[in-house]
Amino acid sequence: MVVASRLAVAPVVSLDGVRRRGRLGFVVVGLPSAARRGRRRGGAVAASPPTEEVAQMTEPLTKDDLVAYLASGCKPKENWRIGTEHEKFGFDVETLRPITYDQISGILNGLSERFEWDKIMEEGHVIGLKQGKQNISLEPGGQFELSGAPLETLHQTCAEVNSHLYQVKAVGEEMGVGFLGLGFQPKWPLSEIPIMPKGRYEIMRNYMPKVGSLGLDMMFRTCTVQVNLDFSSEQDMISKFRASLALQPIATAIFANSPFKEGKPNGFLSLRSHIWTDTDNNRSGMLPFVFDNSFGFEQYVDYALDVPMYFVYRNKKYLDCTGMSFRDFMVGKLPRVLGELPTLNDWENHLTTIFPEVRLKRYIEMRGADGGPWRRLCALPAFWVGLLYDEESLQSILDMTADWTKEEREMLRWKVPVTGLKTPFRDGYVRDLAEDVLQLAKNGLERRGYKEVGFLREVDEVVRTGVTPAERLLNLYETKWNRSVDPVFEELLY
Repeated sequence: MVVASRLAVAPVVSLDGVRRRGRLGFVVVGLPSAARRGRRRGGAVAASPPTEEVAQMTEPLTKDDLVAYLASGCKPKENWRIGTEHEKFGFDVETLRPITYDQISGILNGLSERFEWDKIMEEGHVIGLKQGKQNISLEPGGQFELSGAPLETLHQTCAEVNSHLYQVKAVGEEMGVGFLGLGFQPKWPLSEIPIMPKGRYEIMRNYMPKVGSLGLDMMFRTCTVQVNLDFSSEQDMISKFRASLALQPIATAIFANSPFKEGKPNGFLSLRSHIWTDTDNNRSGMLPFVFDNSFGFEQYVDYALDVPMYFVYRNKKYLDCTGMSFRDFMVGKLPRVLGELPTLNDWENHLTTIFPEVRLKRYIEMRGADGGPWRRLCALPAFWVGLLYDEESLQSILDMTADWTKEEREMLRWKVPVTGLKTPFRDGYVRDLAEDVLQLAKNGLERRGYKEVGFLREVDEVVRTGVTPAERLLNLYETKWNRSVDPVFEELLY
């Protein structure tokens, strides 16, 4: 859920010790080079994000400042990069049980010692790792997440994935721990999932049951793979946001991979996707306003300002602000910190607590796909890069989806988690859309000229046959696996 920003804006000294002055007296924190030398093995950094605040604002942030923050993500095409995040379930290979925090801390310490990652600490607990522009973080139930560096090509992206999985496997195998590429925990009930010692998750865990029936499942039993992409201008952002939001259910179908719950089929192909429909509708969904003629950075800011807050981070502590208003915060009326004004860092943190199918920060996040095996971790960025980083393919998507109604987009959002590529749409099926879209993605990758089309091979057969990964698993469950989910831990072991 949390991605390392290309820049973190905060009044602190950067990890490389260089102070870089930003607007309103902020210091812009430069992220250290992945290739820095002389790092001490097993080092530690403060919890990040959020970044620790050491100064208070003396002049109020305006809405224009919040808009400018998003607009600062605009960059020329030659500087566009690809960021991939993926989560996976750790499990004990003997019992198949979810791994405990003690086991997780052992893995994090092992990775730090052997592969020279810096530890991220919170109240004496190791809760993540950092190396250059890569971060390893823990989701609420101990799901292991890599937030990858912004990279130029899909070859680099897939190499990063492979390197990460090699490291995790090398350390995990010695401890009897495996990692599973699936979108939903297939075997264990919520009561058996360990809770990670992270302050923000405690706040979320208490709040979730008040705003939806499935929020705790989202937190503790789901895994996703996400892709983060750049834009050159406000208009380019709008085009990419609309195209990706309309097509998010198509990606959900192609990558559907969460058909089991507590040892048996759960009635969905992507239970992970369905769970978001009743997690917290104030901060999730298909954002119909993105398709309004008035949409732009300012309209997204208005939306985000109206999303209830989760927390503020002060003095290395998370303060529970659930249900409170960021608009009140901007005029010094936030009850938990009366008289205090937000920093841009507070705004950045607030943006990480919004969970629509496509999310805007200083880049755009594609959030519709289930976690899966390593080849699919390379296929998802290939899919979106081919569609959104090629002007011809992007325009073709905009033309294809221009007359889709709000009701049709919502229908796809609700039905695809159940019926996948077999979901009816107009005079055909989602599979027909997926065939056209996949070809556009291939064409876009061809025109990029980096020989990246091969990364889509993993989803070719899915689209050609209309059989999603989840349906393949369900068939194995009914046949070769004798109606047991236990073999999935070997089938989708990284």
